[in-house]
Amino acid sequence: MMFHEIYGSYYQTVARVLRTAVDHPLAPNELKEIITGHAFGESAWNIKSALREERWQLIRKDGTTPIRKKPSLPLTLLEKRWLKAILMDPRIQLFMDMDCDAVPNFIKVADAGTEIEVLDLSEVEPLFLPEDIRVFDRYEDGDPYENPVYQRNFRTVLSACRTHSPIVVDSINRKGRIRTETVVPEYLEYSEKDDKFRLVGTGSRYGGMINLARIISCKVCEEDGIWKEDGGKNPKNPKEDGKKLSGERWKETTERKGSGSRTVEFELVDQRNALERALLHFAHFEKQAEKIEGNRYRIRVWYDKDDETELVIRVLSFGPMIRVTAPDTFVELIRKRLIRQKHCFL
Repeated sequence: MMFHEIYGSYYQTVARVLRTAVDHPLAPNELKEIITGHAFGESAWNIKSALREERWQLIRKDGTTPIRKKPSLPLTLLEKRWLKAILMDPRIQLFMDMDCDAVPNFIKVADAGTEIEVLDLSEVEPLFLPEDIRVFDRYEDGDPYENPVYQRNFRTVLSACRTHSPIVVDSINRKGRIRTETVVPEYLEYSEKDDKFRLVGTGSRYGGMINLARIISCKVCEEDGIWKEDGGKNPKNPKEDGKKLSGERWKETTERKGSGSRTVEFELVDQRNALERALLHFAHFEKQAEKIEGNRYRIRVWYDKDDETELVIRVLSFGPMIRVTAPDTFVELIRKRLIRQKHCFL
């Protein structure tokens, strides 16, 4: 069923109390904090008195509980159908630690007590299918999410982002050449319009952004200076003359060099819903928008130099609705591209 009282505030609050009491005896203030923090105001006093006076024989006077295992709630059929639908998205496999063949029929889940179990969804009908969702205005050359090499590289990068450990990345540049660079990962970003993941980091002389699909291989450098593949497995000898490369050290040395970040500023006339379209168009870039007057806006976009050509194309797609005001180098790029397009039509 979709709704049941066991999923209500009363049961959820008491379950939190019992999970805490299983770990250690509850102090009076601790019991009060849990109840007031999760129950509705008018029900907080009823729950507290019922537990303290042992009308609900769940908590003893010394703060302990006769219950030995932490209580957990079963998933509803609706929740299972939603999980099955989400697990059919190929992007979810990037964040899974199970074999891809097991997805979406099986998934490891943890209840509030952090007890891990494998949930069998093989007999569950998904709430919706990937083909039920039609996305407009998105490029069709998205990342190869089901490629084992891409998945392995993604998990290595994701692990490095969490620890800010320097990584060595072999990738293919725009000219089809292989380049090697050392990067301190900061975060991963996803572009809904491009359907691509990008690594944003510091320390590389080539810039601070790398498309995940262009990565051939990557290795994590741990604090002890030993290269490890696949996020910490298969140790190998370092190639950096035996230096120890810590994330903090790389940050200190590379922040002074810059990460290739650039800025473009343009004025926009909000006609034909241009402002909303522009904010969506540049959604995966850091940006700032301010109103000048009437329907005119000033927008600043921060981007990596590797994305400069793509940004020029996107700005030009707005036609007379956008006028680039700074910097002069970007204005010159716009001018040259317009001249080239003019010659193509002559």
